[in-house]
Amino acid sequence: LKAICKMIKLHMPEVSRISSYCLPRNIRGGDDEVLRRVNKGETLESSAEALQKIRASGLKSSVMILNGLGGRELSKQHAENSARLVNAGQPNYLSTLVVSFPMGMERYQEGWGDEPFVALSQVELFQEMETFVEHLNLEKTIFRSDHASNYLVLKGVLGRDKQRHSARIMRPTTWCLKVFWGETSNVYYRM
Repeated sequence: LKAICKMIKLHMPEVSRISSYCLPRNIRGGDDEVLRRVNKGETLESSAEALQKIRASGLKSSVMILNGLGGRELSKQHAENSARLVNAGQPNYLSTLVVSFPMGMERYQEGWGDEPFVALSQVELFQEMETFVEHLNLEKTIFRSDHASNYLVLKGVLGRDKQRHSARIMRPTTWCLKVFWGETSNVYYRM
């Protein structure tokens, strides 16, 4: 922040006051292995520390988690450790997006070495979201999963709405599994 303030002073000397309502932390996830593979330069510990400092300073924080970031291989640990991180930070705002590769997967694939990164199907994305929400223990975080990349729109306050969200995630997962018996690559389900 100091570097930003110096640049503002240098390039906009007429500015006399700077304020921030909320500091976003585009964390992406809380699993150290996933973060290492995507070359994020963060760890669960460093991200939790940053969130705690923001909270201690009296500022509001916003966290974004990328659903599917660990691929099929690391999905469960990505969901569980991302929830662990969010629980430690207790952000004011939490959102999820589905990982996408608009520029192709080549660069992303580098972190996986010889093992190919396997993107999650829609049912697997629902299952990862279910695991993530299941492991959340938040006091009063405003939660949004309403980005265009998400197949399931969820909005509410976690802890209050946790059970309702879990039930909403389970419905499309169960429906897709029953109808498509595992062949879910073309399933599109939005609530």
